Amino acid sequence: MNTQFPTNVEPVSSAFRAPPQNIDAEKALLGAIMMNNRAYEKVSDFLLPLHFSDPANAKLYESIIRLLEQGHQANPVTLKTYLERDETIIAAGGMQYIAALAGSVVTIINAADYGKLIYDLHLRRQLIALGDNMVNDAFDVLPEESAMNQIENAEQQLFDLASEGTTEGGFQSFDRALVTALNLAEAAHRREGALAGVTTGLVDLDRKLGGLHKSDLLILAGRPSMGKTALATTMAFNAARYYASTDSAEDRGKAVAFFSLEMSSEQLATRILSERARLSSHEIRTGKLSNDDFARLVGASQELNDLPLYIDDTPAVTVSAIRTRCRRLARAARKGANADPSRSNLGMIVIDYLQLIAPSRTERSENRVQEISSITRGLKALAKELNVPVLALSQLSRAVEQREDKRPQLADLRESGTIEQDSDVVMFVYREQYYLERAGEPARRPEEKQEHYDTRFAQWQEACERAHNVAEVIVAKQRHGPIGMVKLHFEPNFTHFSDHIDAGMLPDPME
Repeated sequence: MNTQFPTNVEPVSSAFRAPPQNIDAEKALLGAIMMNNRAYEKVSDFLLPLHFSDPANAKLYESIIRLLEQGHQANPVTLKTYLERDETIIAAGGMQYIAALAGSVVTIINAADYGKLIYDLHLRRQLIALGDNMVNDAFDVLPEESAMNQIENAEQQLFDLASEGTTEGGFQSFDRALVTALNLAEAAHRREGALAGVTTGLVDLDRKLGGLHKSDLLILAGRPSMGKTALATTMAFNAARYYASTDSAEDRGKAVAFFSLEMSSEQLATRILSERARLSSHEIRTGKLSNDDFARLVGASQELNDLPLYIDDTPAVTVSAIRTRCRRLARAARKGANADPSRSNLGMIVIDYLQLIAPSRTERSENRVQEISSITRGLKALAKELNVPVLALSQLSRAVEQREDKRPQLADLRESGTIEQDSDVVMFVYREQYYLERAGEPARRPEEKQEHYDTRFAQWQEACERAHNVAEVIVAKQRHGPIGMVKLHFEPNFTHFSDHIDAGMLPDPME
């Protein structure tokens, strides 16, 4: 039996659904604005022409904005000059369409509600388009695009859509800002000098920085072999130990995320073990340990076992992938019976190092400076979004090696001045001992007198003694605090940083 549809009924395909839209709301809002231009103030913070589903309505709203921003009235008469020859408006009915919108308005009270509805429907249409793209990308199998990369890209697009705009926000009165400032001052007063940020575990550095503050991007830079990774590892370990043992209900159990783009997780773990057990990492790797040394190694591993320190050694990771993985870690339930699952699980992010972060597909450029600029902006946005300190390591240019004084400066930051611009704190690691050892003993010049050479040799020896196991952390920029230099004690055999103690601070020897 051949079944046919009646001629007066159109078959509806189950595969097609009209995208969500409300043309009546768009018309009502446009009419309200043309009737009383002050209605635009209720939607101007969040509503854009692209949020309208009807092209004619989008064009009309764009022209209204242009007129109002120039200080003119926006009504059918003033709009006629701009729109009477516009093909999109002509297709919708021309100036009669615009006049009908303005003439049919009853009230402007609901203008803000209409604007929020239009914006919400726009987001829904974007979600549908994003879902279609996800399906198409999943079917399109490319060797260089793994499924995990597609998931991370989709999460990034969802986040971008969520942060595209908001119907809330705007000015707040100064009295509210004052209350917030006083609450912060009261909290600082109750701490009685205690740290406001995450501890580095290094007393003098904590005193200079006040700890590592939430939403800050901190850059730790230096030339190779200065100890950047070792210092970052020390800071990450101390922060994780604080989160594991603190009495603060807000901080207890938070995680430290360490992105090791240069070293594998095993190599990084070996470094931390070497540091805690006071054993040479070379001897650990080569198996040259006595039974007592191995027992110390096992004891150190048991101490480290329960630390909330997480290592990701994925090479060439993108900022969007870092953001995705950190958000997952922040959402993870905290350990412990009294943990509050609604609180963020993330306390700090460390990235080793900045120049090894890969640009996303949409941001790849032949200009490396632009790529680094995009990466630093992304890291600063990540710190603000997750409200945690982000510590990123960075290489320095070789210009340092050409100077007599090899202490780094802000101008030495490699590849981009935006590293300095986007960061809240810039620190440099400098070890004079490294350069003295590399230069070796001063050679005697053929025409030089012996007493002159003896003086130079004595000065070199004095410099070596002064620089022995001493590292400097130069705080070259700090947005909310002082700059200056902090001395640290460094043991190269164990790659271990600790507080520096001057000889004058030691007690007198017993006679």
